[in-house]
Amino acid sequence: MARRVVTIRIRLAPEDVRALRRARADGIPSSELIRRGLRIAAAQYYGGHRRPPRVGLFVSTDPHLGEESQLYKAFRE
Repeated sequence: MARRVVTIRIRLAPEDVRALRRARADGIPSSELIRRGLRIAAAQYYGGHRRPPRVGLFVSTDPHLGEESQLYKAFRE
């Protein structure tokens, strides 16, 4: 396990607290989720020797994305 270098106390908005609770229920520790978010948000500030982290984050605004019924829509029309 990595050695802790700094301890920081932060205030979270209620929606952030709810998201952390849901992540914890899915088995992701709050500290790990916060570390991941920090790496993503601060990627540009890391030194030149470290690439920004690769994460599979994707948020869609299309409510029909992933629905198989949409694949065959053209055949029915």
